[in-house]
Amino acid sequence: MKRFFSADDVTDLDALVQDAIDIKKSPLLKSDIGKGKTLGLVFLNSSLRTRLSTQKAAQNLGLNTIVLNAAQEAWTWEFEEGAIMNGSTVEHIKDAANVLSQYCDIIGLRCFAGLTNKEEDVSEKIFSLFEKYASVPVISLESATLHPLQSLADCITIAEHLPYDKKPKVVLTWAPHIKSIPQAVGNSFAQWMNKTDFEFVITHPKGYELDTQFSQKATIEHNQQKALQDADFVYVKNWSSFEDYGQVVPVNEDWLLTNEKLEVTNNAKIMHCLPVRRNVEVSDEVLDSENSLIYEQANNRTFAAQVILEKIVKGNEKA
Repeated sequence: MKRFFSADDVTDLDALVQDAIDIKKSPLLKSDIGKGKTLGLVFLNSSLRTRLSTQKAAQNLGLNTIVLNAAQEAWTWEFEEGAIMNGSTVEHIKDAANVLSQYCDIIGLRCFAGLTNKEEDVSEKIFSLFEKYASVPVISLESATLHPLQSLADCITIAEHLPYDKKPKVVLTWAPHIKSIPQAVGNSFAQWMNKTDFEFVITHPKGYELDTQFSQKATIEHNQQKALQDADFVYVKNWSSFEDYGQVVPVNEDWLLTNEKLEVTNNAKIMHCLPVRRNVEVSDEVLDSENSLIYEQANNRTFAAQVILEKIVKGNEKA
């Protein structure tokens, strides 16, 4: 495995999930395979779970880790090819990526969507440029359009709670928020669900359609209550408009997820990637219920990262 950017880098999802579950049982079993190698974690945006879980996964494999909060601690990066750098930017991304490749054997990069230039975000301009100039494998720690480590952790969590008697129904429901949020988690979860045989439904108000390249295989339902009917898993997440790019489109209906709304489900398990705006996106009663899997998802972030890092360290293994 040479890179990890999306579900397209995975050839056998079931096998990868099972590998991660096996690692979870004995996380220190291969604690020496990363000896003498260094993982660089480069953050242009904030992080809690991604940062700590990936560091822990690396340590479980014996990898050294270097963390760079590039937006605060590094020189200001230039992203335009051929730029005359006589302004506020100090270092070109081609130089930064090349230099970081001298210090690290693997690099993880987090670079959120700007939500102002749709073309740049959809083209994954920052991640693509960094990967172009890096000479070592690059892992996405969330990019403008996708969050693959989160989605892999979500798949692990679902696999651990699958119903035994039927194909599960998984619902991704949009939730309210106080500000504009990227589509990356929603896009990514949809992309990974497309690799399963689950019944997959996305429910959101009109105007909040995701990029169809990720959502096209899902059933789209604008009536949240109808979508929740007989659901086994309900994944809650906000995202901004893709069509009216990055905007918060007015919504008249109440999309806050409550226990009352969940009465029509099949005693559904509740998922959220965190951080969550409590009682804005989801009510406390739902998040703190016995059916909530939010902390299990967070815990599985370590094993999602560990299975990917292991395959990259080994080099010739497919995911």
